[in-house]
Amino acid sequence: MRILRKAGDVPKRSLWQKIKDVALMDVAVLARGGVAPGNLERLEELLLEADIGVPTTLRLVEEVERLATRGFVKSQDEFLRALQKGITEALGAGNSDPSLRLAASPPSVILVVGVNGAGKTTFIGKLAAKFRAEKKRVVVAAGDTFRAGAIDQLRLWAERSGAEFVGGKPGGDAAAVAFDAIDAAHTRDADVVIVDTAGRLHTSDNLMDELKKIVRVIKKRRADAPHETLLVLDGTIGQNAVQQAKTFAAAVPITGLVVTKVDGTAKGGIVVAVHEAIDAPVKFLGTGEKAGDLEAFDADEFAREVLE
Repeated sequence: MRILRKAGDVPKRSLWQKIKDVALMDVAVLARGGVAPGNLERLEELLLEADIGVPTTLRLVEEVERLATRGFVKSQDEFLRALQKGITEALGAGNSDPSLRLAASPPSVILVVGVNGAGKTTFIGKLAAKFRAEKKRVVVAAGDTFRAGAIDQLRLWAERSGAEFVGGKPGGDAAAVAFDAIDAAHTRDADVVIVDTAGRLHTSDNLMDELKKIVRVIKKRRADAPHETLLVLDGTIGQNAVQQAKTFAAAVPITGLVVTKVDGTAKGGIVVAVHEAIDAPVKFLGTGEKAGDLEAFDADEFAREVLE
């Protein structure tokens, strides 16, 4: 799973290459049982530049210093494995199960939220295609009633994937669209309902209130729904993603994270920072625009690739 770089990309200096450049990997220095303080500071800077976040960065640097001082890290490979282990442990802390939570009896209801431009509609299309490949019957709901273009875009994704489509009129009540979609799923014996929502700035109280209303209305139709509320974040925006995540999580319970556009950035550490900020598991990574460009999240593989 090559999540951070794809065939044909211009080679970039990896985080690991940058770390080696500051002489942290000098085997002779490590063998003497220590890392120069200046190099530790530079390691901290590099991890922060990669958007891994302050808490995880501080723990990683402290662990590196501890292992080197005690003589447990005496080679480049051992150092690399120590960093990978630290990142994997950070992603495995707290609420970290990457599997989708589906209803005991169908339909499962998945609500998708996020800011404008994060890639929500494209993600819904990919997720619908994934379910269809598993022979599941899918209903997608065009809850972004603010933009006629969003309704048309989701209808096109539904046609491509073989999902059924439920939409309202532009400017209509988004909560009503979600309610109608669940009704339609029951009538049509669908397995999954995926509800799109309007992209909203995380600083807009009115739009956040509307999001809360959508959740309330969904619960009126099915008390245990939504079974998943997935927050879609643009992986290229760095630490702004952390603030977005905190604001959405304060408005509605976020059960999982989807980080898109990770093929366009070498700063994939934001995945770690957001998970730690709101204690929600990363469930998918978006790596392109095609239906198949959606990767189920694997913490071990991610920890390897974010450094390579």
